Amino acid sequence: MLTQLYIENIAVIEKASIDFRAGFNVLTGETGAGKSIIIDSINAVLGGRVSREIVRSGAKVARVSALFTDINPRSLRWLEQQGFSSEEEEALLLQREIRPEGKTVCRINGCPATVAMLRELGAGLLHILGQHESYELLSPDRHVEYVDSFGRLEELKSQYQAVYEKLRAVKKEREALLMDETQKARRMDLLRYQIEELERGEIRPGEQEELIQQRMMFRNSEKIAEAVSLAKGALNGDEDAIGALEEVGSAADSLEEAAEFLPALSGTAQKLRDLEYGLQDCLAEIRDAADSLEYDPGQLEQVEERIDQLYRLSLKYGSTEEEMLAFLENSRKELHSIELSDERAEELAAEYEKYKEEAIQLAKELSSGRRKAAAELVRRVREELSFLDMPNVEFQVEQIRCPLNHWGCDKIQFLLSTNPGEPARPMAKIASGGELSRIMLAIKTVLSGTDDIATMIFDEVDTGISGSAARKVGLKLREVSRNRQVLCVTHLAQIAALGDSHFLISKEVHDQKTFTQVRPLDFEGRKREIARIMGGTEITPLLLQNAEEMLCQRENL
Repeated sequence: MLTQLYIENIAVIEKASIDFRAGFNVLTGETGAGKSIIIDSINAVLGGRVSREIVRSGAKVARVSALFTDINPRSLRWLEQQGFSSEEEEALLLQREIRPEGKTVCRINGCPATVAMLRELGAGLLHILGQHESYELLSPDRHVEYVDSFGRLEELKSQYQAVYEKLRAVKKEREALLMDETQKARRMDLLRYQIEELERGEIRPGEQEELIQQRMMFRNSEKIAEAVSLAKGALNGDEDAIGALEEVGSAADSLEEAAEFLPALSGTAQKLRDLEYGLQDCLAEIRDAADSLEYDPGQLEQVEERIDQLYRLSLKYGSTEEEMLAFLENSRKELHSIELSDERAEELAAEYEKYKEEAIQLAKELSSGRRKAAAELVRRVREELSFLDMPNVEFQVEQIRCPLNHWGCDKIQFLLSTNPGEPARPMAKIASGGELSRIMLAIKTVLSGTDDIATMIFDEVDTGISGSAARKVGLKLREVSRNRQVLCVTHLAQIAALGDSHFLISKEVHDQKTFTQVRPLDFEGRKREIARIMGGTEITPLLLQNAEEMLCQRENL
C-alpha cells in the first residue's frame, strides 16, 4: 500500500509530505486548493505523462517520491527480474524528478530507472479511478478486458493469442507464396534489383555521419589551417617573438634556480615544468592535425558523391544505415522464400490447418468462459447498482459471435437501460457523468477480488450525485477499503465523514505567491471541515452538530 507521498515544487505545492494509512483515506478542500495536484503527483511517480508546466514557477526541479509497503508477490517478482534489489522486501521507494526544460530522472529503490519501468511497476501497485477511466467505460474495447478479468480468463486468452499470432504469421507467408506466376516473377525482379543496388552501395553503419564530418573539415580547411598556424606560432614563436613554450620553460628554469634559496618556490617551478611538458604535447597534437589537413581537392568531391549516393538510397530504403541494411536482409529472406515457394507452400498449408484448429478450439473455450463470467458479472453488478440507488438500471453484457481476431471469436459490449421499459443500449448513448461514476464503482467493486492491487484511488467518483446516493457511494468505498487501501478525493460531506483518515488540502497566499498545504485532521478538525463542506464559508453551531453526528455514525458502522 502507499505509505508516504513526498511532493516538492509541483504546481502550487512547494513541499508536502503525506503519511497515508491503511483503510479509507479521504482528501477534501476548497475548489482550487490543489486536490488534483495530489493525484497528478501520484500519477507522475507511477510513470504517467506529465507536462513541464507542472514544475512550480521559479523552481529548478520538481520531485515526487512514493513509499510503498506490503508489496504483492507479482511486483516483487518484477523487481527481481529487472534487477532492482531492496534491503527490505516489504518496502519499495519510487522517485521521479522533472525539470522545466522537460528532462526527467526516475529511480526505483535508489537505482536509475525509466519512465516506462515506473509505469509498468506502478500498474501492479496502485490504480487511479477518475473521470478519464469512467469515460473509458464507454469504449467496447475495454469491456472484453473486464469480463476476462472477472472470469480469470487471462491465461486462457494468452494461450489463444499466442496460437492466433502464429496463425496470422503463417497466413501472411502463405498468401505471399500463393501469388500468381506473373506477380511472382515481377516481385522477384524487383527484389533482385533492390538487393543488387543495396549491395553495390556497400552500406556501413555510421558512415554517413563520418562523411558529413569529413566534408565539414574539407570545406573549412583554410580556416582550420589558419587557426593551427596561429596556435603553432603562439607556442613555438618566430623570428620576432618568443613562443609560449620557451617562455614557460625559461620561467621554470628561473624558479628552479631560485628554489635553491627559497624552497617554497619548488612547487611552483614544478607546476611550470609540467605546464611546459603539457604545451609540448599540445604542439605535437597541433602538428599532427596540420599533417591531416593535407588532402587532394578531389577528396571533397568523392565525399560529396558518396553522401549523395547514400542519400538517394535512404529515400528508397530507410533513413538510416541500419534501416537500409535491415531492408536488404528482409529482401534477401523474401527472395529466398519465393524461390522455395512450392515446397514451403505445402508445409505452410499443413501448419495453417494445425494452428487454425487449435485457435478455433481455444476461442470456443474462451467464449464459453466469457458467457459464464458475463452472467455472473451482470448479477453482481446489478446488486451493486441497486445498493448505489440505481435499482431501475438494467445492466447487460452483449456477446456476439464474430470471425477470429486478436481477442477470440466474441464481440463484448456493455448495454444499459436507465429507465424501466426502455431497451438496453450501448452505454455511450445513455449514461450520464454521475451514472458512469457509480457504474464504474460497481464494476470495480465486483472486480476487486480478481487482482492483487493494494491501493485504489477514486478521484471525483462523487460527480453528479448527492443525498442518499452519496452516502451509498461512501459506504461502498468503505467496504472496498476493508480489503485494500482506498484514497478518495471528494466534495461531499457524506463520503468524507466515512473515512478512516482525513486530509485537508488548503491554499494560502504569501508575498503574492500561492502555497498549498496538506495536513491530517483530528476529530475536531474533521468536524469543522465537514461542516464547511455542508455550509460553505459560514460554519454555524448547527452545522458543527450535524458534522459531529455524521462522524459518530461512522464509528457505529
